Amino acid sequence: MGLILNKYVAGFEYEIKRVAISKQPPVGLHSRKERSCYKFPKVEAGKHSDQLMKKRGEHGRKKNIRSMAGDLVPFLTMVLLQVGYAGMNITSKLAMDSGMNPFVHVAYRQIFASVFLAPFAYFLERKTRPRMTLSLFFQIFLSSIFGITLNQITYFVGLKNSTPTIACALTNILPAVTFVLAVPFRLESVGIKSKTGQAKLLGTILCVGGAMLLSFYHGPVVRVRESGIHWSYAENVGSNDQSNVHGNFILGPFLLIASPVSWAVWFIIQARMSDKYPAPYSSSALMCLLASVQCVIIGLCVDHSPASWSLSPAIRAVSSVYAGIVCSALAFCLLSWCIGRKGPLYVSVFSPLLLVIVAILSWTLLREKLYMGTVAGSVLIVLGLYGVLWGKNNEMGMASYVVNKVVDEENHGVKDELELQLPKH
Repeated sequence: MGLILNKYVAGFEYEIKRVAISKQPPVGLHSRKERSCYKFPKVEAGKHSDQLMKKRGEHGRKKNIRSMAGDLVPFLTMVLLQVGYAGMNITSKLAMDSGMNPFVHVAYRQIFASVFLAPFAYFLERKTRPRMTLSLFFQIFLSSIFGITLNQITYFVGLKNSTPTIACALTNILPAVTFVLAVPFRLESVGIKSKTGQAKLLGTILCVGGAMLLSFYHGPVVRVRESGIHWSYAENVGSNDQSNVHGNFILGPFLLIASPVSWAVWFIIQARMSDKYPAPYSSSALMCLLASVQCVIIGLCVDHSPASWSLSPAIRAVSSVYAGIVCSALAFCLLSWCIGRKGPLYVSVFSPLLLVIVAILSWTLLREKLYMGTVAGSVLIVLGLYGVLWGKNNEMGMASYVVNKVVDEENHGVKDELELQLPKH
């Protein structure tokens, strides 16, 4: 889904490591002491009571405005991002229905993303960027293969052979796949006897079951009246190449399942690399650059015809530029900001919203038919997603409790030691 799609999953492991080292509560989780109100100056009883009440009222209003802005801006940002991702799915599907090779589409996308990210990497991190070593470069190279090249090629080839709704539904299995792959590397613990472990395990089973149901069972068509919006351009694109429109509904879902698997492998590599190279813009720009070279080589091997690399009709150019700038480069900046403000769990909750938006746009603009298997599988995947996220949230809550308890005990011990050292009068 893009360079940063569902990156929140890797954020969970990073947060747990961070709180264990820094002894600070995770992002979005605070102790009672941190939720204290404003402190007001002490005023003698009976004096300046009106001024005190007025000052408290002003403080309260300012606090409410800041609180509303702090909640509203990230919320609107995440909603707009899901709309942006939905637009990428629709435009990419139209571009490939026009005959554009998915390998060519991915190559152009990474080229545009690299060009857009390069100035951010240079100006924002030129003083803080660590020294590049051969080991770090090799890890970034592996990240570009699994996180971009394999991930996006399997996704867009799968999108070409299915529908945008199925593609968005299957991307929601990413947290479950990451959990399964992280257990052997001891980045995750199952804990089958705890509610947290049971929720993650049950959520994983629901995600896998929903993916299988969505992939291999269509069922009857859901009776929904046709959209009143008539987009002649989409119909003309589809009529040019009917073989691309229908696709292969066995190969498509299979590749769409392989895409989160490669993305989950990238999480494991990234978790080890992020501590050694804490320069997200530079590493992302370098990954996009390496991936663009890889995709160009693969694309030329698959189809070296000059006509296949043409950005005509216009939907091909629009789709490539839009996916590269909006959904790879710009989305990375906005998602990083939202994760920093509200935490990875907050970002992950909006993932199913993309499925709803794409389903509506596909029905409205592309006249896509919904099947009972697609609806039932999507529901199971979303339920499984929230099960895994609920388990991860409880883990973060327990980590916050342990850290706060340790900090309180240390502070209490320091206080007792100071009291013992104070001279008694």
